[in-house]
Amino acid sequence: MAIRCDLCGKGPMVGNNISHSKRATKRRWLPNIQKITVNQGDSTTRLHVCSRCLRTLHKA
Repeated sequence: MAIRCDLCGKGPMVGNNISHSKRATKRRWLPNIQKITVNQGDSTTRLHVCSRCLRTLHKA
């Protein structure tokens, strides 16, 4: 599954897990990517969009 949004380009963010002893290990935050089908005239296109873009498309 795609990790990047096709509309806004949102992708994974990186940072650190911080333990109780303040030891840092690397981690990733992945965006909430959903598969949707969009009708464009007589053809349909499958897009991978984040939940924020999905809400925006639903309003339009």
